Amino acid sequence: MRAVVQRVTRATCTVEGQLTGETGPGLLVLLGVAPTDTATTAQQLAAKVAKLRVFGDEQGKMNRSLQDIGGGVLSISQFTLFGDTSRGNRPSFIGAAPPEQARELYGVFNTALRDLGLPVGEGVFGAHMVIDLTNDGPVTLMLETN
Repeated sequence: MRAVVQRVTRATCTVEGQLTGETGPGLLVLLGVAPTDTATTAQQLAAKVAKLRVFGDEQGKMNRSLQDIGGGVLSISQFTLFGDTSRGNRPSFIGAAPPEQARELYGVFNTALRDLGLPVGEGVFGAHMVIDLTNDGPVTLMLETN
């Protein structure tokens, strides 16, 4: 799995003008699934996201996690994280999991975050989504499980 994680003060997802998910202070997670990923992989990544210490403490140091601050997540499925442009200018997405597998593991990831006590807003798998966010920092990290 690959996740681009951005610290945000707020983030929303709309599909065809309808709000589908949002978060206040917390993290926007763009999640890509590889063919080798499993439910265990998704659960491990969710635990990492929940415990990722990217929020400031009293001294302004990044020592607090989502769980520590009571933050939320806006989770967006994004197969384009596995886009390969090494052979030309048009990306190839053969490194991404098939849609059925990706949809299932996106759900496992979101459920695992909720099981850890986090509020989770979601996008719509496979839809054209409009993501609006206010970056905080900015703080942006790339997490990979393989």
